[in-house]
Parts: sequence; structure tokens; C-alpha cells
Amino acid sequence: MITFSDVSLIYPNSTRTVLENLTLTIEEGELVLVIGPTGSGKSSLLRLINGLVPHHTGGILAGDISVDGISTQLVKPGGLAHIIGIVGQNPIHGFVTDTVEEELAFGMETLNIAPEIMRKRVEEILDLLSLAPLRNRSLSTLSGGEQQRVAIGSALVMHPKVLVLDEPTSALDPIAAEEVLSILHRLVHDLGLTVVIAEHKLERVIQFADRIVHIDGLGNARVGTPAQIMSDSDIAPPIVHLARALGMKEIALSVRDMRRLSEDLRNAQYLPHAAEEFEIGNQIISCAKLTLNYGEKEVLRNINLAFHEGEVIAIMGRNGAGKSSLLKTIVGLNTAHSGKVQIREINPATLSGGARRQTIGFIPQEPSDLLYGQSVLMECQQGDRDNEIASGTTFALLSELVPGISPHTHPRDLSEGQRLALALSVVLSAQPEILILDEPTRGLDYQAKSHLIATLLRCARVFKRTVILATHDVELVAELASRVIFLADGDLVADGATIDVLLSSPAFAPQVAKIMSPQPWLTVKDVVSAMESR
Repeated sequence: MITFSDVSLIYPNSTRTVLENLTLTIEEGELVLVIGPTGSGKSSLLRLINGLVPHHTGGILAGDISVDGISTQLVKPGGLAHIIGIVGQNPIHGFVTDTVEEELAFGMETLNIAPEIMRKRVEEILDLLSLAPLRNRSLSTLSGGEQQRVAIGSALVMHPKVLVLDEPTSALDPIAAEEVLSILHRLVHDLGLTVVIAEHKLERVIQFADRIVHIDGLGNARVGTPAQIMSDSDIAPPIVHLARALGMKEIALSVRDMRRLSEDLRNAQYLPHAAEEFEIGNQIISCAKLTLNYGEKEVLRNINLAFHEGEVIAIMGRNGAGKSSLLKTIVGLNTAHSGKVQIREINPATLSGGARRQTIGFIPQEPSDLLYGQSVLMECQQGDRDNEIASGTTFALLSELVPGISPHTHPRDLSEGQRLALALSVVLSAQPEILILDEPTRGLDYQAKSHLIATLLRCARVFKRTVILATHDVELVAELASRVIFLADGDLVADGATIDVLLSSPAFAPQVAKIMSPQPWLTVKDVVSAMESR
């Protein structure tokens, strides 16, 4: 179905190739997973499949890519629209209409499909992706995860032979991600759909993959089964790191298989798990009877919360539960319908200029909103000047989070993960008292995520900053957060220690917790500590 014949790719002004001499055949009805470090070229490989690279992006391409017998060099990307559906990293950039139903129908209208067929397909996709309640909603009012489901639906509704997805679960809650991946798995097996996915959250998708393409960022690509690649890959989900830490000869790739292999370990007697104690300071943020409306829709309802210095708090819940709305209200971007938010007795909406930068650092779901420089270097230099810090501090922080970014690259040419790291570096360099992040691991690989965790823990424990993040990344929460707040349809339904909240929710439990249940362990580090104490 898809054939790469001795393909090499290099971008203008780049000093390294993205791909070098890649030869690969992807068969009909195969699900292939593309992995690699942040910025290694995963998105470029996906865009080669439908010709967006190099037709729209530029670059020097050697070799040939063909899809269903058609060479991408002989047709424009639009000429493959009836064969290939593509979903980008940021869905909202691909939307062209106003409402969910209009967006689902748009692609079929461009191909002049009969109205009765269009209506039937739209209804099928609305049901398949649980979008029926959103059919008349404006796309701009949807949460990031809801937009992601609409983008996937817009591709599926065209009945493509090939579906290409770039980080399809990055903004989805664990339940929605599992539903979407299960649907794709069923389409692969039942209809022979060919699916190519680039994804960082391997714990979600690896069990569905037939083969993996591992790109190392230096132009090299390894191709093999998940078991072959995971045997020595530095990029691996928690389940693989757990098997390595326990010295297992066999590596399982599903929770069920790993539970079978670890039965003796799970059933042994261990000393009670002692929760790590962290000193927290004075109360810094208070939310009292907070209610927020968007028009007639109530998105937050009577929320009472307090946040303290030195805390790392994760806000979790389904897509559309009100997480981003709560963050924006705390920051002062939303005006509450009733109730109030105060930061040390001050309304955050009244803060401005340097006082605001030093009090609150906020990174929205779309980090590009914070970037306006013409190069990475200009962005970092502006951050140094605005925050009145030593020249080079912001770029040094960026290099620590995601090494290897060229200072001369335009921010728009960075990957999603690299843009997030740049925005985070600019905000962190101001050393704000409160750091608020909305989906901070979108587009980050495991190594970059580890650097992020270390940076945020240092902010909280050493400098007593307050860190609040809204996220669907349960693995991040298990490693980082000391407290979890759970929202559902605008209501506060849980607020407690991370281990208590995550272990009480099967859907939001991290991979290690599912494997080692009923033992109260969240991370590989917890398991190793228990084994050593025994």
C-alpha cells in the first residue's frame, strides 16, 4: 500500500538529514507506529506519505514514495485526498468551517459526494466517535480533546484507504484515547484500513502496533516488530522499563501479559508503602464558590479550592470537564459568573506587566500564542530582557529541556514539543511564584518529559513555587504531582493525595499501578524501592 524506495530527505539550511536511504513497505491492513525523540522527523515522515513534504515545505528529496501505486512526486497532495486521510498534531489548524457537523461534511463536499451518502457517513462518524452531543457546537468552543476527535472524524468520514495520524491521543483523556485506538484497530482488522501513527505516549498505542519505525534524529531508521524494537530501545513505555528494572528476560507489551509474568512479585508481602513527605508553605491561591458560564452553558459549578506554596497539583478529568476553564479563571483570563479567585488577596485579573510575569507564569494548550520572535534565539533573548536576567539564561534552559534546537530556527518550524519547550523556557526564566500549565507534555518524548519533571520538582521543592497543571498524562501525574484534583462536567468530584486518587480510578491509573495491583505502587521507582526494602 505504501512504499518508500531508498528515500532521503534534508531541509534547506539544515546540517543533518531527516531520513537517509529509508526503504520500507507498509502493507494493506497494517498499523505502523513511528517513534523517535522530539524533533527527530516523525511528522516529516508522515507528511512524505501524502506529499506535503516536500511539495509544501520545501527540502531536497531523493528516492520515491508511492501510495496505492501512485508516486507522490507525480501528483499534488490534493490529488491523494481520496486515498489518504491525515490528522495533524494540532487539529484546529486544519479546521475550515464553524461547527462540528459542517467540518465532518466539508471534505466530502469538495469531492462532490452525493448528499444522501454524506448524511449517512456523518451520522456514522458522530456515533463512532461519540460526537453526537457536539454536532451543532462551534469548533472554537470545544476542548482540545474534543477538537482532536472531530479532526479524526473528518479524516475517517472520507473512507480513506490510508489514515495518517500525528500524536492522535495527545489531547485525549485515557478513556477517549482507548476508544479512538480501539476504533482504529477494528477498522484495520475489519476493513483493511492502513494506519500510520506517530505517538509519544507508547503506553497507550504499542499493543495495537504491528510494526514500529524508530527514527533516531540522525537520519537513521530501524524497522521491526514491537518486541524487537523494545528489546533495546531507549524510548519505551513504563511497562518495558519495569521489566528491565526487575531483570525479566521476557518483555510483555500489554498489562494482561505483564500481570501474568509478575504474579509472584505482586502476591509477595512487602512493608507498607510510605508516602514521600514534602513541606508545603502558606496558602497562595483561593477559589471560593467559583462558578463560570460560557453563554448559557455552566462549565464550572461552585468550586472551592486552596493552593499552597511548594505544591504540585494535577487537575484531571474527561475532555470538556472544565480543566482549562479553571486554569484560565485562576490566571485571570476568564471572569467568573459568581464567586472569586484571589492570589494573596489580589484579583489576578488586575495584575499586569512585570508584576504579572513574576507572579503567574501560564502556558496555554497552544504554546505558539506566547511566541512572536523571528527565531528561537530572538525569542530567548527577548525573554532574558523582559525578565531582566543574564543573557543566555533562557536558551540554556531550553537546551536542558530539549537539546539540539538550532537558535536560528523560526519558532513556526519547530515541532509541537519543541515549541512547548521554548514557551516553557521563556515563562520559567521569569521564576514566577505560580506556574500554570495546560497539557504540558503534548509533543514531548520520554526524555524531554523527564527533564520537565525534574525542572518542575526543583521549582516546587527548592524554590517553593506553586505548580498547577491540567493533563491527561497519568504517567506524568504519578511521577510529579503530590495532589490530584478531579473534575467532571464542571463539578469538583475528588481532591486528595495522588496515590489515593489515581489508585481509586481504574481508567486514570498509570500503567505500573494496573500491572502491580493490588500493591499500592504508581511508578517503576515505587516497585524498585519496595523490592529493595523487602
